[in-house]
Amino acid sequence: MKQVVSIRAPAKVNLLLRVLGPRGDGFHELETIFQAIDFSDELTVELAGDSVELEVTGADLGPITDNLAVRAAEAFRRVAGLETGVRIRLAKHIPAGAGLGGGSSDAAAVLRALQHLTGEAVAAQALSTIGAELGSDVPFFLCGSPLALARGRGEDLSPWPPLPVAHIVVVCPPVHVATADAYAALSRSRLSPVVSTRADLDAAPTNWESVVELARNDFESVVADRHPEVRAARESLSNSGMQMVMLSGSGAACFGFARGAKEAESTADRLSAELGWRVKATRSLDEVPSISLM
Repeated sequence: MKQVVSIRAPAKVNLLLRVLGPRGDGFHELETIFQAIDFSDELTVELAGDSVELEVTGADLGPITDNLAVRAAEAFRRVAGLETGVRIRLAKHIPAGAGLGGGSSDAAAVLRALQHLTGEAVAAQALSTIGAELGSDVPFFLCGSPLALARGRGEDLSPWPPLPVAHIVVVCPPVHVATADAYAALSRSRLSPVVSTRADLDAAPTNWESVVELARNDFESVVADRHPEVRAARESLSNSGMQMVMLSGSGAACFGFARGAKEAESTADRLSAELGWRVKATRSLDEVPSISLM
């Protein structure tokens, strides 16, 4: 009897995102705080066949060879020396190109599932290396905490104890923001080179008030200038009384904090009707989704 596992792949928002100086490898030094939220893709993973197979519902994600979940499974098979194939079914809910980390979370979920199915056939450090090679956000989704500080390209992680659950409204404008374009626009907007000076973030925040003092996203202005829908999303959240309104990642999704579940739900319903866009009432996660046998 084949073992099949199911796992939720949560989205993330960035409570802080600083883009510092360029690195020698052509990327930029980052400093960001990741927070996982209760807005997830759903996957089932099993060991079957002799290759990696992917079935997707909910969205057209393009060529299978470009899909991060497939690339994660192929990398795991290669490192583990796994001869059997992997069958993945992905119910896609998190929009692509929104700065919510959906593809990266899918990849991490596949890696976690395969570790479970194979009795941890890949060493922890090797798994982290696979994640970092797949994408800058993947290590966060593998770190075991719903809240973490990340530096470098995202691979230098400090998992933090979770904060109390907070209620969040996420607005997803109907635009796709290419990360490379966002970086190029940010570089053009800067009048002088940025020095890679890290902030004093060694102490984990213990409440949301301290997070507010840190909140910032270096992409916000340039992305809003290029995409009026992003500016409209931020203004709609602010005008609705949401707190700490920000862009997530390089966009296009924006989010803000409500004072409770009812306010989040009513705000999401109203903004969805007014804007005609996808608006999600959700909450921060205080634990990483577990893997379930099917």
